[in-house]
Amino acid sequence: MSATVWLNGRLRDIADAQIAPNDRGFLLADGLFETIRVANGQTPHLARHLARLEEGCAILRLPAPDRRLLAQAISDLLHATKLSDGSLRLTVTRGTGPRGLVPPAMPHPTVLIQTTASTMTVSAPVRLGLSRYRRDGASPLARVKSLASLPSVMSRMEAIAAGMEDALLLGMTGAVAEASAANILFLREGRLHTPPVHDGALPGTSRARLLEGGFCTECSLLPQDLKTLTGAWLVNALSLTAVSGIDAHGLSLHEELDRQLREFLFSV
Repeated sequence: MSATVWLNGRLRDIADAQIAPNDRGFLLADGLFETIRVANGQTPHLARHLARLEEGCAILRLPAPDRRLLAQAISDLLHATKLSDGSLRLTVTRGTGPRGLVPPAMPHPTVLIQTTASTMTVSAPVRLGLSRYRRDGASPLARVKSLASLPSVMSRMEAIAAGMEDALLLGMTGAVAEASAANILFLREGRLHTPPVHDGALPGTSRARLLEGGFCTECSLLPQDLKTLTGAWLVNALSLTAVSGIDAHGLSLHEELDRQLREFLFSV
């Protein structure tokens, strides 16, 4: 696979792909991204990602790239890189601008698409700790895939330093929101649930598919109720990972339910 990216309308060698020093994505995290699964050279859930990107652009008052342009760009990049299985990272920033917070009246967004090759492997179960960082489910920004990811970065770093693999962030409601880079599914009394968006959960694409498919329902989860859980998984567009424990509370692994979830999410 060649080191090729798609940047602002052209396929480029990654060594020649340049972003301006005054790009607002670089300076202010003024932009969005989507991580899109590639399977057998195809992007089976691209429409969901592009719809969420457009919704995020509307929230940020950022001109959304044309869907047809992005679809063609992705097709061209997959052909150029010969990527069969892996992921695409689609990044959209507001582009360049003057110094300060106020953006230009007529922004010219920067659009970058990159590929990463991978094989679909089952990750080992992870142990989670509760993070000191919180997500504000009442904020419109909690519903977008923002480039401003420092709370997630710090949560993951601090969890690893404490001997865990990942962290759970609470919402401003005091209930569990999500992990550092994934939604959480939790099993309680034989039923599968996921935190609602108002508790701070990002409206993930895999989360939406599981809700639509009847695999889970929305339900708030307070920290004191973690001991009532019998199982949990982290889920995003690329992976499903079983949780072996949250802080001191150990969780069972459920192989058959894991298989059903994995087949539903990643068989297409």
